[in-house]
Amino acid sequence: MTEWNTRTKLVHEGIRRSQYGEMAEALFLTQGFIYPSAEAAEARFISSGKDEFIYARYGNPTTRMFEDRMAAIEGTEDAFACASGMAAINGALTATLKAGDHVVAARQMFGSCLHVLKVLAGFGVEVTLIDGADLENWRAAVREGTKICFFESVSNPGLEVIDIKGVAEIAHAVGAIVVVDNAFASPIFSRAVALGADVVVYSATKHIDGGGRVLGGVICGTKEFIRGPVETYVKHTGGAMSPFHAWVLLSGLQTLDLRVRAQAASAAAVAAAAEGSEKLGRCIYPGLAAHPQYALAMAQMGAGGTMLGLDFAGGKEAAFRFLNALKIVSISNNLGDAKSIATHPATTTHKNLSDEERAVIGITPGLVRISFGIEDTADLVADVMGAIAAA
Repeated sequence: MTEWNTRTKLVHEGIRRSQYGEMAEALFLTQGFIYPSAEAAEARFISSGKDEFIYARYGNPTTRMFEDRMAAIEGTEDAFACASGMAAINGALTATLKAGDHVVAARQMFGSCLHVLKVLAGFGVEVTLIDGADLENWRAAVREGTKICFFESVSNPGLEVIDIKGVAEIAHAVGAIVVVDNAFASPIFSRAVALGADVVVYSATKHIDGGGRVLGGVICGTKEFIRGPVETYVKHTGGAMSPFHAWVLLSGLQTLDLRVRAQAASAAAVAAAAEGSEKLGRCIYPGLAAHPQYALAMAQMGAGGTMLGLDFAGGKEAAFRFLNALKIVSISNNLGDAKSIATHPATTTHKNLSDEERAVIGITPGLVRISFGIEDTADLVADVMGAIAAA
């Protein structure tokens, strides 16, 4: 299986079939498991085998299929499925850190990720926030004893691209581990592990599901890390994934490669059409040559991704006129869906930040984030360009 290409792994990796030989992945919708004897129960609590389970919060056959498939396509030894992307972020960080530890993090990230860092700081973890797009800032902030370097490989919503290899070299020089939130890149455009990331986290709610159906998250890393601190923390604090959600996500993985490549092609086409519009202060897409990290994005992902930022010169009013003029693209705060979605970060996903905090990470009143789906590319270009004209 390790020799299979990604698209094959997305369909076949990690399958566990029952005695009935079902073709599709089985849904084991159970929270508990029966032991043949008291002695067997005692033995399983001492040491569980590969296909031995205790309780759904600890593991489940359907959930384990999802974990095995994610580890296989990400190139890690193991993975742990969580109830949501934020449960995965919280689990990866909190399972590792204690009062007095030092974390360096890029400040360009999703508002809830920043909130988790604030909570950790309240419990005595020292958090240093930097502009993560500049490697010199990482060199200046990291020190002997730094425990974790944490960042989004492509930031939400500003679409800055962080140099995974460069940060990993800096972090590893002082013994720190690199935790990468790779949600925007998706597993299809991910080379995070090959570039030096130690832990890769996804919100499976996004591209992996792709149908706007369920919440989910996953932490990918070494077996020692996943079955040690991560499993211990998540299973005892209740952030494990539902077997039903794992079953839905397994279905989503089968079409992930096809969907994400089509979505990225549409994003690139719309970005090319929108670039240079007099209505826009900025057209932000890592696949455009004008993007500050264009060369890095091409080397690190090989594509510009599925997300586009449009920053309207007319501010919030123009952004709202644009959003209200869209006919195909829906207004919502999710992303990575088969349906195209647009949102206004300043009044939704990042509304709890102060004006100054938003300004530091490039969230202006005119910024709109668009996640492209699998609709016809020409239709999407026409919809977005028509809405830009209306702005």
